[in-house]
Amino acid sequence: MATPVSKSASKARTAYVCTECGADHGKWQGQCAECGAWNTLSEFVVEPASTATKGGVGASRRSGWAGKVDAPAVTALKDLGHNEEVRVSTGIGELDRVLGGGLVPGAVVLVGGDPGIGKSTLLLQAVAKMAAVLPALYVTGEESLGQVAGRGTRLGLPLDGVHALAETGVERILEHAAKMRPGLIVADSVQTLWTEELSAAPGSVGQVRESAARLVRYAKETGTAVFLVGHVTKEGGIAGPRVLEHMVDAVLYFEGESGSRFRVLRAFKNRFGAVNELGVFAMGDKGLKEVPNPSAIFLSGSRTPQPGSCVMVTREGTRPLLVEVQALVDSSPLSNPRRVAVGMEGNRLAMLLAVLHRHGGVGVGDQDVFVNIVGGIRVQETAADLPVLLSVLSSLRDRPLSEQTVAFGEVGLSGEIRPVPNGEDRLKEAATHGFKRAIVAKGNAPKSGRVGDMQVIAVERLAEALEQA
Repeated sequence: MATPVSKSASKARTAYVCTECGADHGKWQGQCAECGAWNTLSEFVVEPASTATKGGVGASRRSGWAGKVDAPAVTALKDLGHNEEVRVSTGIGELDRVLGGGLVPGAVVLVGGDPGIGKSTLLLQAVAKMAAVLPALYVTGEESLGQVAGRGTRLGLPLDGVHALAETGVERILEHAAKMRPGLIVADSVQTLWTEELSAAPGSVGQVRESAARLVRYAKETGTAVFLVGHVTKEGGIAGPRVLEHMVDAVLYFEGESGSRFRVLRAFKNRFGAVNELGVFAMGDKGLKEVPNPSAIFLSGSRTPQPGSCVMVTREGTRPLLVEVQALVDSSPLSNPRRVAVGMEGNRLAMLLAVLHRHGGVGVGDQDVFVNIVGGIRVQETAADLPVLLSVLSSLRDRPLSEQTVAFGEVGLSGEIRPVPNGEDRLKEAATHGFKRAIVAKGNAPKSGRVGDMQVIAVERLAEALEQA
């Protein structure tokens, strides 16, 4: 039997939108007439404006967890004043940190990561811990309810207040949500969702975009927080249209090295907190456990100083982290020696080696240079410049740096050592972990020359830093 089409659905029109430039076309064609891109038109449904306000979730608008009525559609901002955002803890400290202090009513969070990295496990743990505070609905489109319950039992989670639904149709999900009125919805995953308004298959660009848009609209109208689980492509980006990341309030990536039990949750977008915030977890028999001291896992287990190693203090979001930088310099049999950087930009390594030769008097033109940031961390800030050059020189001379030494600072093209933001917090973090010496830019050094028991050496030029090291 054919599914009856509602009156509102019959009024909706089908449009084809270019995923590159956003141009709207009345029918599908191979090439976008606006930007000239090929095979970028995706089908989606454009509903009349009246359907968004008549009946459905729009008829019971509320904000926050308490269900208060929203402000009028057009309001002077000065009349609204400033209200502190209500946040609810997820019960997982590292997840709260990445979210900016907790979950905000009506927030839509997209969580992406490789298959098997632990996305579903993390969100199931969060739902189980939040169920005592918020009614939660866990929607699974990839597993059966028995599999979800079995995982929760295996992890020892309290499942008394957790409600689950095995469904992929967005319309039916919203019907159940309207009856249950949960404070939190987890949709695992957004690529399995589909809406009956589109003829495309689940997982297509149009289905992902339209399904996510309906869940986002429901979240904003009812104040329900929504977690969307997203698959990633082979390039590492979230599968589906790029506009998916623009529709949500926060985009979190779950990362981890193959063979390692440690996982890193990183915020790439967050309307309610700092971007590039970092949360560290360890995968165990009982699920994901928080790592209260992530600096320890990024430092080498060796207690004796080794040539080619230098500890730096990087900053991820609001958290300073101690990370070990390793370098290997060896004679090259090639006419064009290799420059390999893992965890940092390769072009910056080449630039730093040129500065080392020009202003440090140390040439590595006939040497292969390999640099690695230990622990799978990717450092994008300039504070890594000085420790990278110190580790390269240490490997070249086969002489370890002084014991318990930490360094950070930006190296300019003229050989000057520039200060980096939040130098005081970085020095305190190093002193907390027992380091005795720090080589930093003069602008980051305290006037007393010490932070606790740690001696702080201020340098202005690269040659001076190499001599102190």
